[in-house]
Amino acid sequence: MSRLISKRAGKIGMPAGSIVHIGERKAENVSITVIAYNETSADERVVASVDEIAQPREGAITWIDVEGLHDTAVIEAIGRRFNIHPLILEDIVNTTGRPKTDDCGDYIFVRTRYVFLDEQNAVSSEQVSFILGERFVISFQERQMDIFDPVQERIKSGKGRTRRMSADYLLYALLDEIVDNYFPVLERIGENIEILEEELTGNPSKRTLSSLHTLRREMLILKKSAWPLREVVAALERCESKLMHDETNIFFRDVYDHAIQIMDATETLRDMLSGMLDIYLSSMSNRINEIMRVLTLIATIFMPITFIAGFYGMNFKYMPELDWKWGYAAVIGVMAAVTGWMLLLFRRRKWL
Repeated sequence: MSRLISKRAGKIGMPAGSIVHIGERKAENVSITVIAYNETSADERVVASVDEIAQPREGAITWIDVEGLHDTAVIEAIGRRFNIHPLILEDIVNTTGRPKTDDCGDYIFVRTRYVFLDEQNAVSSEQVSFILGERFVISFQERQMDIFDPVQERIKSGKGRTRRMSADYLLYALLDEIVDNYFPVLERIGENIEILEEELTGNPSKRTLSSLHTLRREMLILKKSAWPLREVVAALERCESKLMHDETNIFFRDVYDHAIQIMDATETLRDMLSGMLDIYLSSMSNRINEIMRVLTLIATIFMPITFIAGFYGMNFKYMPELDWKWGYAAVIGVMAAVTGWMLLLFRRRKWL
């Protein structure tokens, strides 16, 4: 549950705009990579401090990729350099916030979540934030990951239209990578659901129930990230800021369509999991009923036998059958006949 609820106790009593990192520290050091490019060239370099970041030059687009959010001094320095409001910086370092979009006039702030499979093949999510300016994009990641490597390769090689387009197209390309990465996660969850369906129809066990709860927990993480994602992309598509150009609007519409597909798939998988849990509970109930049915039949069969054995087990001195030579065999025969008759009766009534 702690993975799904924001931990904000450390900010109690602080004024609005206090830049305090909320969340886990996932990077050893903060890394800043600057890529400046235009239609004919691209230059990439890693800077040691914010002071080394040059202002975006005329005719070029600058992409500043910040990996690591725990060092708030670096985030504050970037905020001063690009005149970013403290409340926006506060949202950047709060890694438990809900995805959203804010049009701040000179720049647009976008906060979203990146969903991936970790080392244990479990679903995890991390926050990724963006600042879109006139000729620059700043991305903030919790740690170094390879999610944006395809975009970097396209910029370096000059393939595609990224180097020919404005900064808002770069934002689209980065968001598109985040959205597309939801699909492999959904496919993995779908495969696990198929495996669990086979177990449910076969021989469900406690491990099956544990796997169901694990998948339900992962679906909650996915839903918490995917549902606001549609709102973020829709807000960018409808945004009337001067930073958003008409030629990129169709690309954001395509990302919006993908976000809708993710939502539909998420809801479908959640419904399947809910149905599978009901099937599991029904299966366990049927198994218990079957056990109780067998035990009841056995107890019912032994009731007359127990009565006969108890009757002749009474310690009376004068019982005619006690001195009868064939008394023992006769009682055993009666017990066998009663058992056979009851089994035949149960079979005719289809209780067996």
